[in-house]
Amino acid sequence: MKVRVTKRWMTTGASVALFCCVVAAQGTAPSRTLQLNSIIEVLEKTQAAQFSYQVIREYRLFGPNNSKANSDVVAEVNFKSPASTNYRIQRASGSNRGQQIVRDVLDHEVEATSSGNRARIALSRNNYDFTYIGETVLDGQPCYLLGLKPKRKENELILGEAWIDKHSFFVRQIEGEVAKTPSWWLTRVRVKLVFAELEGTWLQTSMEAVADVRIVGPHTLTSRILDYRGEGEVASTTPVHSPDRKQ
Repeated sequence: MKVRVTKRWMTTGASVALFCCVVAAQGTAPSRTLQLNSIIEVLEKTQAAQFSYQVIREYRLFGPNNSKANSDVVAEVNFKSPASTNYRIQRASGSNRGQQIVRDVLDHEVEATSSGNRARIALSRNNYDFTYIGETVLDGQPCYLLGLKPKRKENELILGEAWIDKHSFFVRQIEGEVAKTPSWWLTRVRVKLVFAELEGTWLQTSMEAVADVRIVGPHTLTSRILDYRGEGEVASTTPVHSPDRKQ
C-alpha cells in the first residue's frame, strides 16, 4: 500500500511547475492593478520561448524522519524544441520503490511538456488568478512577489507564491501546495521549485516535494542538476542509446 501511495504523490509534485487570469484584490489601487497586468503580460511572453537542451539530474527520496536518502537516482533528460522530451536512467541505488517513483515522475514530465499539455501548466491567465503582494529580494536579486490561485483544482497547478525576476521577468521560484492531491491517502503536498540561468537558458535547477501521507508520515523527493548541455551541444551530438521514454 505504501509503495502505490508514494508513487502517486511524487508524480504530482515533481511536474507541477515545469512550467496564473489577472484579478485585483478588493480595494487594490488602480496603479497596482496596472502593474500586475504588465508583469503577467511579460511573464507569459517569457514562457513562450523554447530551446533544446540536456540535463543530468539527481533525484533523492527520503522517508519519514530519515536524514539519509532511501534511494538515489541519476537520470539524463533531453528537451527538444518545440515539444519533445525523453530520458534515460544512468544509475540508481537504494530501494526499488524510489527508482520506480523517479521513473513515474519522468514519465509524467514527458506528458506534461508535450505540445498539447504545456499550456495547461504554465503561469498564465488561463490557469491562475494572480495577486500582487509586493517587491522582495531573493538570493540577492530584486523580484516581484505574486500570489497564485489556480482556476481549476488540478494536481498540476500550485496554490502559493511565485518570485518573478524584476529585470528579466523570468520565474525564479515557485512555492506552495498542489491544488488537488491525487489520492485520499495524501493530506497535503508542498512543493518548492527553483529556477536559474544556465548558459543562456532559464530552467528549473532544483525541486523539493514533501507529501504528508496518512498513517506513514511525510515523504520527501528532491532533485538537482548535476550537468547541463546547451542547444548547440545537443544538436551536434548523435544519440548512442535508446531513451527509456520519449514523447
